Amino acid sequence: MRDFVDPEIVNTDQEQAWNGPEGAYWVQNQDRWDAVNSGFNELLLDAAGFGPEGRVLDIGCGSGQTTRLAARRAARGRVLGVDLSAPMLDRARASAAREGLDNVTFERADAQVHAFSPGAFDAAVSRYGVMFFADPVAAFANIGGALRPGGRLAFVCPAEPEGNGWLRAMLSLRDHLPVGDFAAPGRPGMFAFTDPDRARAVLTGAGFADVRTDPVEAYGTWGRDAQDAADFMLGTGPGRAMTAQVSAEAAARARTALTEHLRDHEKEGEGVRLLSTSWLVTGVRPNLTRV
Repeated sequence: MRDFVDPEIVNTDQEQAWNGPEGAYWVQNQDRWDAVNSGFNELLLDAAGFGPEGRVLDIGCGSGQTTRLAARRAARGRVLGVDLSAPMLDRARASAAREGLDNVTFERADAQVHAFSPGAFDAAVSRYGVMFFADPVAAFANIGGALRPGGRLAFVCPAEPEGNGWLRAMLSLRDHLPVGDFAAPGRPGMFAFTDPDRARAVLTGAGFADVRTDPVEAYGTWGRDAQDAADFMLGTGPGRAMTAQVSAEAAARARTALTEHLRDHEKEGEGVRLLSTSWLVTGVRPNLTRV
């Protein structure tokens, strides 16, 4: 694990995670993660409402698929992707260079406290990158300050756990693994904004106006077949954490059970397809004028 000391980073637990095994796993499997999540890309970018000259901030950009897509839309503008993970940002820079995108840059930063230039962006976007802040109101207030008056925020975050096929698959392993409450809503983590009222309260508290939470859903591809998808899921952070607590024999039984669960989701020629339900959350930085 890489050890970073940076006074501009306050989400230190997340920094350690995304510069350690979890970040490495995402880099090694970035194409797979994009296949899981890319069904939300167009919805997200459409909601952000920027044009060819847009100035766009991508929060928690990871390996940069949404950042690069935004750069293509804002062909005469510029796009900045920020993330805590140095390995993922290295992958993002390499991909942007390979694709010949010269209007996109990446920076390792904690969006909760980073000193963005005030009013520097027309839009801020995030695909599953904003659920991990220790103080979400402070984080979104900081992001809001980086937007021009009238600038838009749009992000996608998971909705209720029961509507996400990958989580139902993992919860099916309760007889084999200590599943616990890794999907507990409300705290920093994947399901921090499961309750749309909380998302609206956080953004309103951070100074955003016209806040909306709209339900959206998309299918993602998790593997070539059930066994491939099961191996992938059990290699994720939650999967590794659970299998590390049991014997090799119990872990093997869990793998077999997960494979059988996923067989019902195999589609010939398409692999394992699972539905994800999410919230598309949008807000506007108010155009405050003196009276």
